[in-house]
Amino acid sequence: MLVSIAFPLCAHEAGLGQSGADKIVSVQKWEEELRPDIRVRMQKVMGPLPGPDKRCPLEVRIENETDCGEYVRRFLTYQSEPGSRVPAYLLIPKRLLQAGEKGIGVLCLHQTHPKGQKVVVGLGESPDDEYGVELAKRGFICVAPPYPLLADYNPELRKLGYVSGTMKAIWDNIRALDLLESFPFVEKGRFAAIGHSLGGHNALFTAVFEPRIKVVVTSCGFDSFRDYMDGNIRGWTSDRYMPRLLDYQDLPFDFDQVLSAIAPRRIFVSAPLGDTNFKWKSVDRVCHSARAIFELYHARDRLRVEHPNIGHRFPPSMRNEAYDFISEGVKLDQ
Repeated sequence: MLVSIAFPLCAHEAGLGQSGADKIVSVQKWEEELRPDIRVRMQKVMGPLPGPDKRCPLEVRIENETDCGEYVRRFLTYQSEPGSRVPAYLLIPKRLLQAGEKGIGVLCLHQTHPKGQKVVVGLGESPDDEYGVELAKRGFICVAPPYPLLADYNPELRKLGYVSGTMKAIWDNIRALDLLESFPFVEKGRFAAIGHSLGGHNALFTAVFEPRIKVVVTSCGFDSFRDYMDGNIRGWTSDRYMPRLLDYQDLPFDFDQVLSAIAPRRIFVSAPLGDTNFKWKSVDRVCHSARAIFELYHARDRLRVEHPNIGHRFPPSMRNEAYDFISEGVKLDQ
């Protein structure tokens, strides 16, 4: 199958970040040339994805464990790379521990919040953020790492060799999946990722570089950089995000490429009509552009977009639909 796509794909085909003529693309060309080029251009901004030398032993330390009824909550730390330990929460359904069964792991990523990863595991007094708790009650094993330079997690990015907090977050998240795979009650190689706001784009960025993530849920997580705050992208350029974005007049990538790079894996997008951070009409344009790549794989229905009539929230109705989307997606991926 061939499809026509409108966004620029390679530097030799179009100027980086410029809108150009439609390109006729085959699956082979997409997988061998164009998708890898998106990853390259994302790393121009985020810095390089760490290599095997950073994949050191996890050296997991369980600090405490709490009985939460249907599941247990463990607070632990793991070594994501030499010189950097990550504090995280792990939620394990009791039935998996008691029956010796395996379950699906979910990477649960938090929004910008003073309590960081605590909000997704029921320790933040923020019910809309407790998707880790709700997924654990549905039988999923949930890991919730922190985002760099938020709450009490302050890795020395420059000393560790990072030019962005975004890439450090991606690497910590990849190692969180390694952590999940180290447990006998977790199925290997088949995970989901979910996040709201900051967690929403953190999940997407991680999935671009991590093929073990088969389903992504993003709530209030993005619109086009061109539309964000009417073109003022400085909110994306602090040290904990991507300061190199300010180096470009024409940005090396945008979110239509991010979504396309994840295809044909499954993506659930909640883009509320009243979100003042990310414009829902821009989200629709991004998804319309990316859907061409899903169609290349005969997988148009794997990119789902919902527009609840609320503000910058992840309400119960959308969370429940997202959980069903995850459940169906990981089953179909078997």
